[in-house]
Parts: sequence; C-alpha cells; structure tokens
Amino acid sequence: MNPHLKVIYRDHMGTDDDVVDAARVSYSRQASAFTDEQNNRLIQYLAKHQHFSPFGHQFASFHVSCPLFVHAQLLKHKFLRANTRSGRYTTSNIQFYKPPHWRGKAATNKQGSAGVVSTGTDVDFVNYTALRTYNELLDDGVAPEMARMVLPASTVTEFIWSGSLDAWASMANLRCTDDTQWETRQIANQIDHKMLELFPVSWDALTDNSKD
Repeated sequence: MNPHLKVIYRDHMGTDDDVVDAARVSYSRQASAFTDEQNNRLIQYLAKHQHFSPFGHQFASFHVSCPLFVHAQLLKHKFLRANTRSGRYTTSNIQFYKPPHWRGKAATNKQGSAGVVSTGTDVDFVNYTALRTYNELLDDGVAPEMARMVLPASTVTEFIWSGSLDAWASMANLRCTDDTQWETRQIANQIDHKMLELFPVSWDALTDNSKD
C-alpha cells in the first residue's frame, strides 16, 4: 500500500441492529425481538426503498493521507465532515505523491485516463525545486500561508474524515467505480472494505456490489 494513499480506521459507533432499532422505534420495538433474518430483510427493504434516515445514526471515522488533488475530490461529499492539516501552521515533513506509472489520456472519457505512457519529464526535479523554493520563501520570512502556493498538487496532506453510515455509502457508490480517478478510488476502496466489516448487512444493502 502506498503510504501516500492510506486510510487508518479510527473509531465507529453503532451496528446493523441500531439501524433496525431506529426503523422500529415508532412501534417501540427493538432488533432483539426479531430473528436475524427478519432484521436483515428490514435493512434490505429500507435501502431498496431509499428510507435512509435509519442509516444516519451509525458513524465511522478515518485518518486519511493523500495528495491534494485527491483531497479536493473527496471533500466534495458535503455530508462527511473533514478536518485537514493546515499549510498555514505546519511547514515540516513536506512529501509528494508519485504514481506507480503514468497513465495516458482515455479515448472515451475526457476527464479520465487509460493505459501506461512513458515520459522523460523529471518529476522528482520539479518536486525538489518546488520544495526548495518553498523553504527559501520561509527562510526569507514569507508567511507559510503564502509560501505554500508554490507547492504542487501532488503535495501530501492528511485529514480526519467522519460521517454517518448513509453518507459513507453515498461516497462509496460514487468513488469506488471504475470511472473514478485511480488514486481517489484507492482511498474509497479502503473505506469500503472497512465499512463492510463494521456494518456487513447494511453496507451490502446500501452499496453497489458490482463496484471494484
């Protein structure tokens, strides 16, 4: 696993039974009064008919490390909460993401990529130059909030990302698909696998099982 595309599980609250309890609270009934099969069928029914509120009482939290261009894509999910490392306060341990290979432009998807291409561009030199310039600006007394503008989109950041079960499922259904940028999909897939472990019945019902 690339350390610059990494998800660390932090904490969670709730179980599949809590989904059932939330759905049946109007009848003052709980999951323990029903069989596992009955509870599982209810969860599947709720997901199929888009009754999402019972899935909003279970939460999970992750620590994510990724380059800035991935961070920008992931933070579009407004119902997930994020707190990110700030370049205004932190100036040390600047790192850059480098892909395992360079992909070519996709023929059928204007925003996508496909295949492998070779390039003579010295990306390491570009990153080195950016970091050197950044440090020179800091040495000259430039504020970190301004000096950071010379750092490339490959600069690695980290953030705490948390949210409810239904919000995570919405993210995974969009970001675990083949047309999602590969780097972004690596983050989403790690979360997908952990959420399936934490909420097996609900996650299976809420997400597209045909995704990668």
